[in-house]
Amino acid sequence: MRDYDEATSFLGDWGPFQLTIFFLLSASTIPNGFNGMSVMFLAATPEHRCLVPDTANLSQAWRNVSIPWEETDGQRVQSRCWRYRLETLRNYSALGLIPGLDINVSSIAKEKCLDGWDYDRDLYQSTVVTEWDIVCDNDWKGPLTTSLFFAGVLTGSFISGQLSDSFGRKKVLFGTMAVQTGFSIIQVFSTSWEMFAILFLIVGMGQISNYVSAFILGCEILGKSARVIFSTLGICIFFAIGYMILPLFAFFIRDWRTLLMALTVPGLLCVPLWWIIPESPQWLVSQGRIEEAEAIIRKAAKQNKIPAPAVIFKTAELDDTNQHHNKRHTIFDLVKTHNIRLITVLTILLWLIVSIGYFGVSLNTPNLHGDPFLNCFLMAAIEVPSYIIAWQLLGHVSRRYSMCGTMLLGGVVLLLIQLVPPSLNILSTIMVMVGKFGVTAAFSMAYVYTAELYPTVIRNMGVGIGSMSSRVGSVISPYFVYLGAYNRLLPYILMGSLTVIIGLLVLLFPETFGRPLPENMDQIQSVTGLCCRRNSQKDLHGNSEESKNGMILMTTKL
Repeated sequence: MRDYDEATSFLGDWGPFQLTIFFLLSASTIPNGFNGMSVMFLAATPEHRCLVPDTANLSQAWRNVSIPWEETDGQRVQSRCWRYRLETLRNYSALGLIPGLDINVSSIAKEKCLDGWDYDRDLYQSTVVTEWDIVCDNDWKGPLTTSLFFAGVLTGSFISGQLSDSFGRKKVLFGTMAVQTGFSIIQVFSTSWEMFAILFLIVGMGQISNYVSAFILGCEILGKSARVIFSTLGICIFFAIGYMILPLFAFFIRDWRTLLMALTVPGLLCVPLWWIIPESPQWLVSQGRIEEAEAIIRKAAKQNKIPAPAVIFKTAELDDTNQHHNKRHTIFDLVKTHNIRLITVLTILLWLIVSIGYFGVSLNTPNLHGDPFLNCFLMAAIEVPSYIIAWQLLGHVSRRYSMCGTMLLGGVVLLLIQLVPPSLNILSTIMVMVGKFGVTAAFSMAYVYTAELYPTVIRNMGVGIGSMSSRVGSVISPYFVYLGAYNRLLPYILMGSLTVIIGLLVLLFPETFGRPLPENMDQIQSVTGLCCRRNSQKDLHGNSEESKNGMILMTTKL
């Protein structure tokens, strides 16, 4: 069958139809920016200490010294998880003894927070943490909550791909939107942490699935030039817009239930899009539903005020569509030869570590000094120039050096944060932003580079194994943030070190910039070190212009 882009080229690239699809599908990803990072505020951990109830019958002097002091990050702070034994304090108070004068307070035995905790309400009126006391012995539930969300993302990516191929892009897009919005509303009425966490897992399944479906639907409907911009500046920027709006909602709404409801309601605005956004004509053609596909194309032509040809897709040519798929390839082809094994191992490491860096830095935002709402906005805003830079690098600079440079920028800056004196908090925040800039740019280019490394016959599997590694990294990343409770610099040291290492290993990849896409296993370039050359100068078939400019930048969240 003729190339789909060739058959529909009469539509042009930027008519009213394409502009409508571009902006509506891009806008549909704004709620993903809300939900993807909302856990930072929904499950924020405010300052807290053991509650000393009024029934303890302590004098004010003994109440003031009831919480022991500890040293954290070089500063003396009141303990979050221990208090002096109230029974002992009560006895001393009844005898009229004076703390520090008659009694050495530090010699008194300690006990855990048996009556709950007293939370600082200056920043948050309530969070999941304060509602169900997810602190001290239960603080492991915090990172697990976030990990379950990303586990849902991992699960949803597998399920949605199968459903999308079987039932269509549009049905999966709106079905998963309904899952994300519907279960988020149910989540508002959670009665326990267990219920909240399970629902969060399901929300994660819908969150990534509708994002991926919107991406695929846009790429299949739009033409070549519109497709590249949609997959870089379009869907990425609108996700970042949602991410930037998140702290604005959180600033004005300090109760987690009300905040979650406010973040969920905008998803209902996507319902009318069902009657505007069509099914993918390309998918319909692949299913043999030629008449439906032609009806959509003709309607688009009418919207663009362009006459459509009498016959758009020739039914007789359908039998030719699968001729090049005669040979079956399996996931074992990713490790079939020594060379392809090296590429696959490096790909897994690349996606895993870049994902840890991106989500680790993003989720660690509340632990930065200063206003958490402003910090979150800045971390979101820095993604916009990062995507623009990545788009430019993809079109003009070597893939290896682009990836290496951005990862070294992000990793080195994160490592240098430990050298900044505690008094220079603003400088630390700026350095974290620069680190986020580098990691985000590298993450946004990883999909393109991976797609260009693998030949057509196993490209989908190669990108899939990288994407799966990314999701594993996102599941792990909350535990890097968790380490910040023990040392605020430890997450940056670990993420910075790993990012620098993988940034250097990227130089071992073959170079793909400006080269035709490989079609079969024999045309894969060799991993030969810093100077990789093609083993064969065959004229490979494929879209060389897309290879030069980047196949299709999937986005940093896939």
